[in-house]
Amino acid sequence: MNQITPPPRIEIIPAGAPFSESQRSWLNGFFAGLLSEAPTPLSAEQGAAIMQGPAGDGDDGEAPWHDQTLPIAERMKLAEGRPLRRRMMAAMAQQDCGQCGYNCHDYSEAIAGKAEGRLNLCVPGGKETARMLKTLYEEMDKAPSAVAAAPAAVPVVQAAAPLVEIGRSRDYPAQATFVSRRLLNKPGSEKETWHVEFDLAQSGLDYVVGDSFGIFAKNELGHVDQIIALLGASHTTEVRGRTLREVLADEVSLAPAPDSLFELISFITGGAQREKARALAQGDDPDGDAATLDVMAALQKFSGVRPHPEAFVEALEPLQPRLYSISSSHNATPGKLSLTVDCVRYVIGKRKRLGLASTFLAERVQPGDQVKVYVQKAHGFALPQDSKVPIIMIGPGTGVAPFRAFLLDRRATGATGRNWLFFGHQRSGCDFFYSDELNAMKTAGLLTRLSLAWSRDGEKKFYVQDRMREVGRELWAWLAEGAYVYVCGDAKRMAKDVERALVDIVAQHGARSTDEAISFVGELKKKGRYQQDVY
Repeated sequence: MNQITPPPRIEIIPAGAPFSESQRSWLNGFFAGLLSEAPTPLSAEQGAAIMQGPAGDGDDGEAPWHDQTLPIAERMKLAEGRPLRRRMMAAMAQQDCGQCGYNCHDYSEAIAGKAEGRLNLCVPGGKETARMLKTLYEEMDKAPSAVAAAPAAVPVVQAAAPLVEIGRSRDYPAQATFVSRRLLNKPGSEKETWHVEFDLAQSGLDYVVGDSFGIFAKNELGHVDQIIALLGASHTTEVRGRTLREVLADEVSLAPAPDSLFELISFITGGAQREKARALAQGDDPDGDAATLDVMAALQKFSGVRPHPEAFVEALEPLQPRLYSISSSHNATPGKLSLTVDCVRYVIGKRKRLGLASTFLAERVQPGDQVKVYVQKAHGFALPQDSKVPIIMIGPGTGVAPFRAFLLDRRATGATGRNWLFFGHQRSGCDFFYSDELNAMKTAGLLTRLSLAWSRDGEKKFYVQDRMREVGRELWAWLAEGAYVYVCGDAKRMAKDVERALVDIVAQHGARSTDEAISFVGELKKKGRYQQDVY
């Protein structure tokens, strides 16, 4: 076999130029392709003049605010003094969930580069993110010369438009067939959790474990009809070329009332009501109820105000898709996909509120129905490339979903790495999801260890992080042998507590100081050995 000697690497952009390593690599390759003669290295000043980008605007590229557990006020404080595009990133929910069609970094860069004009795509960030982005966008318009060009604008070569892949993004959904649902909780549970199945055969979609599934749900028609009644309108009023009922069912969000709705109300009313509407539109809370005001509650609050249906619809936000972790493996069951969904129902005042997609999947969609869907590729949440590597999976409640997928996939592909699952919920008797499957996997040897935690079975609440500490010595041994750690679930509480427990375990059983243990866990993250799918 002949050995091919690679050509020498051409260094046009000097190491001292204000670019990241990836930028220098791209520029070196780009200019090497343009120049037919021996290249002359550019000075740092020349390089900065050519490319105004993440390094060219004086930013160091670090993102200390990129932490799902931090409230937006803290994130914005950490971003003080940074370029506008970086402050836009800090305004995001920092989950990299992909629900907006980007990750947090790319969404902010697209807005700053004016390649994306929609400021309301960050579903986890909700109103506070949209408001902050609007404020920052206005700042950009006032001082455009102060805004560095977004990286997307850097290449000077026109790229060919990518081919549209149906079902691979929120903008181009596919159609999948809803097959079935079954309740995972047993009698006595305080929860309502469903195993939901789809047939992808006609959609042409596939996926890998770790990916998420986007669902375009529809609003509940009873809720829609109540809103139409509050408007004093007819179901058949034409809006956007459709009936008002159809538009409210599947085009606009009826969840938290947007600022634009309160602005509209302020335009068509007066006196104290106008002042309240204006205050709410600006993010104030004159009556202490702003957090509970969805679209219907807003209409009830201003009961004498009846916006015209067209103006009303224009004031609402578009209906956003919802993402769920996939709980099946394409390698194990090609053409089939399953989700594990907690149904959201709650009461405010005397009115029942419903989670949009969860109740859509739990009761409104019927077997055989076609649903608009897409596959969202995971950002840094995937099985190790080496199938011999052991994995530790920590997923209480519906957080078990991707780990069921991991186990099914490892069995289907013959992976030999050991598998350890930490699962917890409220009660062992009624909340042990997939208990038969998991116990069978343990008996068969696929699931090496299964560690359980039940928060309501005893007098004292006991969680997965408590179980981790109990078996800390063994967990440290797995880490020392190169195991990957995966966490799925609530970002603000569970994920934070799990990470704190892991730091304690590393400190205690790895003979390290707390600072050294924190650094060790940080290195696991950098190396991709600590991955999170949190929300």
